[in-house]
Amino acid sequence: MFFSIIIPLYNRPQEIKELLESLTQQTYTSFEVLVVEDGSKHDAKAIIEGFKNQLDIYYFYKENAGQGFARNYGFERAKGDYFIFFDSDCIIPHNYLELLKDHFYQEYLDAYGGPDEAHSSFTSVQKAISYGMTSFLTTGGIRSKQKNAGGKFHPRSFNMGISREVWEKTEGFKLTRMGEDMDLSIRIHQMGFKIALVPEAKVYHKRRTSFKQFWKQIHSFGRTRVDLFLRYPDTLKAVHLLPIAFTAFLVLVFILNLFSSTLAVLANLLLLVYIMLIFFDSLFRNKSLNVAFLSIIASFIQLTAYGFGFVQDYCKRVILKQDINNQY
Repeated sequence: MFFSIIIPLYNRPQEIKELLESLTQQTYTSFEVLVVEDGSKHDAKAIIEGFKNQLDIYYFYKENAGQGFARNYGFERAKGDYFIFFDSDCIIPHNYLELLKDHFYQEYLDAYGGPDEAHSSFTSVQKAISYGMTSFLTTGGIRSKQKNAGGKFHPRSFNMGISREVWEKTEGFKLTRMGEDMDLSIRIHQMGFKIALVPEAKVYHKRRTSFKQFWKQIHSFGRTRVDLFLRYPDTLKAVHLLPIAFTAFLVLVFILNLFSSTLAVLANLLLLVYIMLIFFDSLFRNKSLNVAFLSIIASFIQLTAYGFGFVQDYCKRVILKQDINNQY
């Protein structure tokens, strides 16, 4: 099996080097790498050139159109039997491709997704963000499960792959920015292809480097869910409303604390229990008091930013019927 690894890149030359270095360590070597520079002002061409003797690698530059269409650009030029796409802020374990190849020999999949976790080299904030996006105590943990909120597994594009046949039938990404991976995986399911999680195909995903960036990203995820709801109404499930419920609960706690009442005490107790669960779960996973404290912040951002984003666009697009140009 020959893999084509496709990496969209936009103004992140510092990240691509670490990703490519991890690909040079792969124990399974039947693959090519296509880096698609999506109109970057700070390109990585010189860095890519430095890997010419270590990888079967190709560099392309195109006008900016977003990561979805950048991946399509790579699909059109790839030679592989199977297309894998990573985000530029990922580090790939040395046996990733070998484990994936072995899995396909036992159970072939038309499309797959893999989980992510924090690398030991990540900063405390990055580890906390990784916790918020993968913990069972937040809705972020759904993405690493065999079945997602809709009862089917929907892989995320930071660690995802499709067969050449899937690309030819689906014609790749129809959306280019936020939600493009969900839209593609929904269409893959609709066409009857076999799609599932490959648990052993994990990557180390840096995500955002600050809580401000993380808030902005998750807020856009909440907005994206409304866009997907308008395209595919049956994909909105109860679990997508949990961040909204949590955000409403925080507002309720604030209001109750303005008054001295038994309800305020009970609400504060429930919130404290949740905070302690996050703290000790993260402490067990990360073995760090600092990361455990930061995980509380990351988890609250993961829920409230999504909740605010969803409510914002639901009110504008569904209730008020406003036509919004979604450039997240």
